[in-house]
Amino acid sequence: MPKAVYDELRAHGEQAYPQECCGVLVGRPEAGGWAVAYAVRTGNAEAEAARSRYRIDPQELVRIQGEAARRDLEIAGFYHSHPDHPAAWSPSDLAEAHWLGCCYLITAVVGGKAGETRAFLLAGTMEEDKRFEPAAIEVAVQGFPR
Repeated sequence: MPKAVYDELRAHGEQAYPQECCGVLVGRPEAGGWAVAYAVRTGNAEAEAARSRYRIDPQELVRIQGEAARRDLEIAGFYHSHPDHPAAWSPSDLAEAHWLGCCYLITAVVGGKAGETRAFLLAGTMEEDKRFEPAAIEVAVQGFPR
């Protein structure tokens, strides 16, 4: 992913602190992973527990998916922050993840400052065997390849 996208999603976590931020990663599949073109900030629709959970409004997700398709891209994954908690997936993160084959990025934000950012691929063939597998994040100085 371009460094500007990586920096933006981490900054989003700092700005949303002490609430969880969330957003969508848009790109295209490539051998061995996803090439991320850009990220779209979304609101956290989880009003009751925004400090420890996130939810992206389905209508917002449909809009982002349509915009990506018009650019010959697709949803590559999602990102969110963990305020004052590690950049590790939680049981609720796994329970609420449904986009098999997509990447989920989590940034730990401690005291308002972005710390570690980790990526996980949602692997499996169906809802019953889904699991998060650690994935690498490659940050490129240059922009998204055309």
